[in-house]
Amino acid sequence: MYTLHIANKNYSSWSLRPWILMRERGIAFDEKLHRFEPGGAWATFRAFSPTGKVPALHDGPTVVWDSLAIAEYLAERHPGVWPADALARAWARSASAEMHSAFQTLRQHCSFNLGLRVTLNEIAPALQKDVERIDALWSEGLKRFGGPFLAGSSFTAVDAFFAPVQFRIQTYGLRLGAAASAYSQRVLALPGMAAWYAGGIAEDFRDPEHDEAVLQFGRITADSRAKVA
Repeated sequence: MYTLHIANKNYSSWSLRPWILMRERGIAFDEKLHRFEPGGAWATFRAFSPTGKVPALHDGPTVVWDSLAIAEYLAERHPGVWPADALARAWARSASAEMHSAFQTLRQHCSFNLGLRVTLNEIAPALQKDVERIDALWSEGLKRFGGPFLAGSSFTAVDAFFAPVQFRIQTYGLRLGAAASAYSQRVLALPGMAAWYAGGIAEDFRDPEHDEAVLQFGRITADSRAKVA
């Protein structure tokens, strides 16, 4: 069986991608959660990941790191990770790669912290540009391939790559058009997403660096996380 190494569910957007992909595609795995540490966890994480980062997938002696590489590794072994239709698959891979490498302002201004609700101090032009691009991209996929997911009727890797954005939308109250907003709500309602959220807010441990990142751009209006032990 696969072993997927992840970090705090409240903070680790990168861990969410392969976790939700495997969960929604019915790919069995064991989960190993490792806590972020004040000052960084690189040395500790090197025990299971060559880069000292999460996620990392272990398949016997094979170690696959980086969420995009993990998706491709799984696609070679499990049907449905990418869409079967060639046009939809090309679009899904392109959109996933864009998410993997772009949207830096969104990542910086809307740090992943799913147990909080945050009012941003402002919507900077660069952030608005990222939000508008996501809106356009999702709307395009839904229209071209018929929904209810981005590349057709099934949850695939492209939906997994944008799954962290759904929690960012929820945390920061980001506004999208009707089609993209409805899609976001559908994804948040998935059993796997609900399970990840429940696990995240149940965590009674914190990483100060991640929490401080939120306060650079907004103020916390609600905190649903468990109290620190």
